[in-house]
Amino acid sequence: MQNWNQQVHTISITPGGRMLAAQRQELILEQVRRAGAVRVADLVESLAVSDMTVRRDLDALESRGALRKVHGGAVSSDGARTEEPGFEAKSTRQEDEKHAIARAVAELVEPHSAVGLSAGTTTATVAGYLTDTPGLTVVTNSLRVAEVFYQAARPDQTVALTGGFRTPSDALVGPLALASVRGLNLDTLVLGVHGMQERAGFTTPNLMESETNRALVEAAASLVVAADHSKWGTVGISTIAPLSRCDVLVTDSGIDRTARAALTEHVGHLMVADVRPRKEDG
Repeated sequence: MQNWNQQVHTISITPGGRMLAAQRQELILEQVRRAGAVRVADLVESLAVSDMTVRRDLDALESRGALRKVHGGAVSSDGARTEEPGFEAKSTRQEDEKHAIARAVAELVEPHSAVGLSAGTTTATVAGYLTDTPGLTVVTNSLRVAEVFYQAARPDQTVALTGGFRTPSDALVGPLALASVRGLNLDTLVLGVHGMQERAGFTTPNLMESETNRALVEAAASLVVAADHSKWGTVGISTIAPLSRCDVLVTDSGIDRTARAALTEHVGHLMVADVRPRKEDG
């Protein structure tokens, strides 16, 4: 957020001290291009304008096809439902939020239990915290998650990596992955998602990954979804599960009040992790 505020402060403004609509809209587009999404509440604060002004700007940008409005904000219009960024591209987004979420999720996993971890940058972060949990049996379709546990090399942890075809997010999907998951009985599944929305539920832009994730959900007694605030309002092409299937949803303190209310109504339990700079972890 610091760079965003600096950009707001350094652009030119009109003699009357007001930022032109075109200037505001360019800043909004720059944020969408950089982060993939914007929230109305953040824009109101950063641009020092009213909620109504921000919404008019978003309406104007959507009419030009420059972005797509969602509940509480807007997302990129470029393949929003089917675009699947690579692992490296996603790993730099909301890093502090992911670590705050991962710390909270790790506390929910019991020692000596069978836990599934789906693919994604958030679940890979969770994996790093779970290496301290003794006696785990881990089932995953994520090459990155498996690598985290393999590097930890704890003799009391067992890791099973499914087979399958590799996606841009380093997930293994397809018939081999499904065959590996079906018939398993997991205590807990930690699920990472591309988006979450009241109507669409938890979604992904990859149809084959959605099928694998649904099999993981079916195998788990308890479903924990790890999703930072930017995932709210984003809708991928395929639904993994409805919000009501989630036993615990762990998100970060950036989630807005409207989203909190909707999630509280539908999920079993909503946990909001406080975000702090990771330098405090050490």
